[in-house]
Amino acid sequence: MPRLVAIDFGAKRTGIAVTDPLQLIASALETIPSHTVVAYLKKYAQTEPIEAFVVGMPKRLDGTDTDNTPRVKSFVRALQNAFPETPVHLHDERFTSKMALQAMIASGSTKKDRREKSGNIDKVSAAIILQSFMEQHQR
Repeated sequence: MPRLVAIDFGAKRTGIAVTDPLQLIASALETIPSHTVVAYLKKYAQTEPIEAFVVGMPKRLDGTDTDNTPRVKSFVRALQNAFPETPVHLHDERFTSKMALQAMIASGSTKKDRREKSGNIDKVSAAIILQSFMEQHQR
């Protein structure tokens, strides 16, 4: 089965998470520089079929756009152009970074591990986005 791929797009770094082939479990995959995401996904798609992308959409508590929302919308357009046959779903990402940090603390990660945000929180946030999407769509 093809995988679902979640993307937590940021100004500098982007977290990526994927499902297992049966689409039961979301797992953190990688954190990469944001300007390389489309190229990374094209390479990934050569070895793993992708059913759909789930992109975290940043919103404030009141539902209005954040400073990062226009960047994410621009990225979504680039993703749709690069993968015209692959659906792109937008998913609320509010609180995912905070939830990722709490999950890391609960799993016993050290302060040093948590400080290495570029390597950890972004990809864990993407996994939380993906798991939430799958639960809402009963996958």
